[in-house]
Amino acid sequence: MPIRQLSPELAGKIAAGEVVERPVSVVKELVENSIDAGATQVSIEIKGGGIEQVQVTDNGAGIPAQEVALAFQRHATSKLDSIEILDAIPTLGFRGEALPSIAAVSRMSLTTREAVADEGCRAEVNWGQTEKLGSRGCPPGTTVRVDDLFGNLPARRKFLKSAAAESGRIHDLVVRYALAYPDISFTLKVGERTALATPGDGSGENAAVAVYGPSVAANLLEVSEEDPETGYRVQGFIGNPGLHRANRTYMTFFVNRRWIQSRMLTFALEEAYQGMLPERRYPLAALDLGVPYEDVDVNSHPAKREVRFRQDGVVFSALQRAVRGALVAHSPVRGFRTAPSGQPIPQSGGLGSPGFFRSPFDGRVGAPTPAVPGQNWGSSAGLAEVEGFGPAGAAMTPQQALPALRVVGQVRLTYIVAESPDGMYLVDQHAAHERVLYDAIIRRTDSEEVQSQPLLTAAHIELSPGQVATLEEHRAFLKDYGFDLEEFGGSGYLVRAVPTVLTTQDPGRSLLDLLDMVALEEVIKDRKDTVAATLACHSAIRAGQSMTEPEMRALLEQLELTDNPHTCPHGRPTLIHFSSYHMEREFGRR
Repeated sequence: MPIRQLSPELAGKIAAGEVVERPVSVVKELVENSIDAGATQVSIEIKGGGIEQVQVTDNGAGIPAQEVALAFQRHATSKLDSIEILDAIPTLGFRGEALPSIAAVSRMSLTTREAVADEGCRAEVNWGQTEKLGSRGCPPGTTVRVDDLFGNLPARRKFLKSAAAESGRIHDLVVRYALAYPDISFTLKVGERTALATPGDGSGENAAVAVYGPSVAANLLEVSEEDPETGYRVQGFIGNPGLHRANRTYMTFFVNRRWIQSRMLTFALEEAYQGMLPERRYPLAALDLGVPYEDVDVNSHPAKREVRFRQDGVVFSALQRAVRGALVAHSPVRGFRTAPSGQPIPQSGGLGSPGFFRSPFDGRVGAPTPAVPGQNWGSSAGLAEVEGFGPAGAAMTPQQALPALRVVGQVRLTYIVAESPDGMYLVDQHAAHERVLYDAIIRRTDSEEVQSQPLLTAAHIELSPGQVATLEEHRAFLKDYGFDLEEFGGSGYLVRAVPTVLTTQDPGRSLLDLLDMVALEEVIKDRKDTVAATLACHSAIRAGQSMTEPEMRALLEQLELTDNPHTCPHGRPTLIHFSSYHMEREFGRR
């Protein structure tokens, strides 16, 4: 085939594909331009998930009127003026591709004015072609509006998610930059609703309160450590061990205040928490690594999401050491205090505990689980009554059925000891109950038999803007599992009813974890069993909980009737078998 020169239009669309993947890419590039321009106020407004419209306004330095047309030319930038700077890039942007790439796949307008100028300038660019360019009165700073993203690339547009999902991505991005730049006031409006507003007063504490809310901020610990030999610095905050989440999306990393994604740093953070978190739970953190500019390559990824370090091992050790040190030094031992209602509240160390955020915030980790009528673990039939199903009429699976088991007792309030004709079984009560509940939930959802339990008193919860977006997108899905929710002003919601299996648990905590799970899109489309497993895990009896002999017997009878009694939904074994032959051999009887 003959070699041809690509037309400017086609080359622009191809280049735009590397820079602009979806609406959040537009917001990222524009927000980074605002930060590089020295803005102290950045306002982001989106409609239709950013597909219909994105508008970013700042009070930064602005663009000289005579340079506005040049700003839309590819590889035109004010941030680089020599090859040497490529070895130590101090700005977030540097390629000069953002504006022309966005303009190539949208209808864009830009209004800007320098503070020293008497008037500003406005440019309108449609699908990469400049339509209008002239003077315009406007305040100092820059406003960029992007309409009809990918309107000239319908094939690209069809791969975008729903408006709520795209809005959630944008919210996550703005949240991260709000945490990295507490000296900048960020405002995010989704339609007519203000989803985020930070004060921009330079306080990391106040930025975290605006992002996470005071109850979460009260349980954050400050991280601040610098190695004088390498010059590497780690700053930010982490959650104490009592504050954890169901997935890794709350782990945020910056390098020189540039948001990045890094498996290495994720692993380093998780290793620092080794032994402090429950299984399959992840920490909340926002950490900035200050690294000499010459020791990091920020030009290694088309969308600048990843970076390369000159010394990976040093970076790994620096972050792990800083986090572990903060946990050891500041993570308090949980105690109890009495709330006004007289109920004990687990807390993270009191109002004066050493940490990143101190008073004026309540130091509690979570509220106690209220007793629910009809849930009586002290009754002989409690377990069977709670779950609403028993051995009668249930079909066994011959290949996996357990032998008849006789309960002997309980070890360490965690394991049930049972005997059978072929030896002894040690049963993990939490894992076994998880399996029983999981199978019940799957059967009910498959048969569309939603079993919902109204709460005597509605539970009030506060959601982050991202969780609100997830909830609104998947409200019908959550209803299928038995949740009944009602808006209660702003980001507040009332939980009116929950799945039957959750009636003994904290409904707010369970719903928050479930929202974190469904925020991962593959859970909704391909892994509904993961949601069932999450509900089962939250509802199952815990290690350390005393069980009566009838309760243990009921649990084992129900375990025998499950499809796979040998493992919990997460793959852990529910029981261990000690054969008669093995025991006799160990005691020298064989």
